[in-house]
Amino acid sequence: MLTPFLATVAVQALLATAQNIRRDPGVYGPSLEIAHLYYGQWPTGVTVSSSGRMFSCFPSGLDANNTNTGNNGKFQVAELINGTEVPYPSVTFNSPPGGQINRTTYPVTSANYQNYFIGVQSVVIDSNNILWAVDTGRAIDPTSGVLTNSQYGGCKLVGISLSNNTVVNTIVFEPTVCYGDSYPNDIRFDKRGYAYLTDSSSAGRTGIIIVNMANGNAWRHLNGDARTRPEQQFLPWVWGQPVYGWQAGQPEQYISFGADGIELSKDDSTLFFAPTGGHYLHSVPTALLRNQGPASEVRAQAGVSTLTQKGASDGFALDPVSGNIYMGNAEANAIVLYNPSNSSMATFVRDPTISWMDTLSVANQYLYFTDNQLIFNPYQTWPGTERRQHPYVLYRAKLPENGTSSM
Repeated sequence: MLTPFLATVAVQALLATAQNIRRDPGVYGPSLEIAHLYYGQWPTGVTVSSSGRMFSCFPSGLDANNTNTGNNGKFQVAELINGTEVPYPSVTFNSPPGGQINRTTYPVTSANYQNYFIGVQSVVIDSNNILWAVDTGRAIDPTSGVLTNSQYGGCKLVGISLSNNTVVNTIVFEPTVCYGDSYPNDIRFDKRGYAYLTDSSSAGRTGIIIVNMANGNAWRHLNGDARTRPEQQFLPWVWGQPVYGWQAGQPEQYISFGADGIELSKDDSTLFFAPTGGHYLHSVPTALLRNQGPASEVRAQAGVSTLTQKGASDGFALDPVSGNIYMGNAEANAIVLYNPSNSSMATFVRDPTISWMDTLSVANQYLYFTDNQLIFNPYQTWPGTERRQHPYVLYRAKLPENGTSSM
């Protein structure tokens, strides 16, 4: 026998069906395919080679459960092979002696090894088939839950040849490029031999880092510029709930992550970027960023354009055929795209299982992206309690018309 409440619900459902009341279908676009399931460490980045090899990173700077203590076997970079995660390029490179935290300093800092990973936030494969790991040099202290500052030597780029799986280049950033409280996030490479990184620093040290890959020289632009900082009182709503930021020992706050998503235009002339804590997509000519003249910072800031709103997002990815820039819109459970040819936004795919699409990678006519439930991460979001649920997912979706359509 139905209770009065259940009877009312049943009647309402029947009435809604009878009246054909319109509702959000919740899905759109191509089917999502599961490329990998993560049952252990928490991932952010993903990159996929032209031959189909898949790699992820597991930053100790965003999750203390990823921090290597010297004897727990945690790793920062792994190749995804047959449903497993294999430390890459080796177990040794992922195992700094004594771990990733340096307790001989006061206050406690991250370790500063140049030949070991400390806190890898992103992995990207370049056109020379080299995997580059963006090592922030920062790790969360599992004892206190505090994100420790980097020391010189820890913040670096590590290049690994996919042909022989060995480290072929390491570029260590000077303290004037990567501050102790910087957080280098993502990276892109142009055809001129330069790399561009976002600095997402929650401490306000946001900006763009530019690297001459031929000689390792690096410099910064858009330092603290409002377009690289989180928007004031930015509050995204995901799965119907407001998402507030949180860090150990601090009160509830708004999202404080700055410039994060980054991508180059098809011809490398324009850099697109956006803060995690913001709805707006920005761009700047790369020529202005490469300039190091006396007025170069003023000109770089004057050259920034605000293009459109795009929703709450993290990583970006370029479709090299169509020129579209893909990015997340967590508030819509979607991946969206920006079409530079007409400055328009469009939805690519929606699905209720999507919560936070962290990093995107285009390869072999597919868009890959990690959904890592960052909005439930106890080290990043209020109330600071564990709300994530295994497994985390690496999805892929077929690009429209094999990447030839601008939608």
